[in-house]
Amino acid sequence: MKKTDTSTPISEEKNKSKKPNKTKPSGKGKIEELLASIEKEKENFLRLFAEFENYKKRTAKERIELFKTANQEVMTAMIPVLDDIQRAQQQIEKGIQPQDIEGFKLIFSKFSDILKANGLQTTLTKVGDVFNPEIHEAITQIPAPSEADKGKIIDVIEIGYQLGERIIRYPKVVVGQ
Repeated sequence: MKKTDTSTPISEEKNKSKKPNKTKPSGKGKIEELLASIEKEKENFLRLFAEFENYKKRTAKERIELFKTANQEVMTAMIPVLDDIQRAQQQIEKGIQPQDIEGFKLIFSKFSDILKANGLQTTLTKVGDVFNPEIHEAITQIPAPSEADKGKIIDVIEIGYQLGERIIRYPKVVVGQ
């Protein structure tokens, strides 16, 4: 009986089945594919970043323009009041007449109406109200005339104003101590 050498064909079959040459090119292809994908994503990211920077610049410019146009509307509405004040000043130089005082009252009324139409409101503060540091500005404190006036507003020096819900000038008050 002859022994057949079966080990050689098996090892050759193993070597053939492993085929390291074929796995390396497929691995290189995957790496190249992944690198291309990374480059594509990097390019997309840079474009998106540039778009966002342009958006920020554009909105900042639009915001500045909005503020300019908002002021323009208020200023345009106040020009007639300025004209009236100039006319009244010319009349004062000629000498004050009783009707001049009525004219000043009309100018003040017109001016107040324009400011109210643009959202300006007075902050309601009166003598005897309890002092609130969130809505009042204490100019000074004086001894309270009575025990009941401690911590309350004794005098209003300047009226406060608010634009909508936001206080733009706090009322200046004297508080009893």
